[in-house]
Amino acid sequence: MKTMKFLAVLVMLSLPMGVSAQNALQKKVKENKAALKEKASKDAKKEAKRLQKEGWTVSPGGLPLEKQVDRLYMFLEDYDDDMEPVYVDGEGRSIAENFAAAQIQATELARMNIASKISSEATGIVDNMVANKMLADDQAASITTTLVENKSIFSQKLGRVQTPLTVTRELKNKNKEVMVRMVTKVSSIKEIAKEAVRAELEKEGKELSEELKAYFGKD
Repeated sequence: MKTMKFLAVLVMLSLPMGVSAQNALQKKVKENKAALKEKASKDAKKEAKRLQKEGWTVSPGGLPLEKQVDRLYMFLEDYDDDMEPVYVDGEGRSIAENFAAAQIQATELARMNIASKISSEATGIVDNMVANKMLADDQAASITTTLVENKSIFSQKLGRVQTPLTVTRELKNKNKEVMVRMVTKVSSIKEIAKEAVRAELEKEGKELSEELKAYFGKD
């Protein structure tokens, strides 16, 4: 969804500039973010039509399908002042004999999908620590193994999550299918991941150096 203008702005962000140039760039970034949101709304309409063709509908009392998709896209096209995405999403689908059971399972799968991204973020932190000689290879291997196996724990640690999209459909065999799309802030993902790595280091009895304390923000 990123246009050539958007890429040009990202390049400009890395260049040194005066106050007036920075103000002009900030204005351009705001305009660009507004353009992205407008495009997201148009894309949402196309996606809503596609879902409708596939037989997806909304539960009674839920927002109209187009509104739900539009809300999801607005989350996914939300960027901070550095043009980094603010939210990350997770999808879950499930089939059951009734909608209630399918929705419970789909919701848990969506949470686990986000949890896997926490796991990836955490292992990325470990890799970075090894690259910067803050952690030995053997210690990193042990911690990484634990982090990869911790998806269910990460799912439980997820704080506030939004569920902008929940759609349902009945299959030919009369089973019910539910799809859920959840979003949560990237900052929350990073914080949970960092805390998980720090907890594993402390669990192994590793003495945190001043460098590591500063890295984790621990006094």
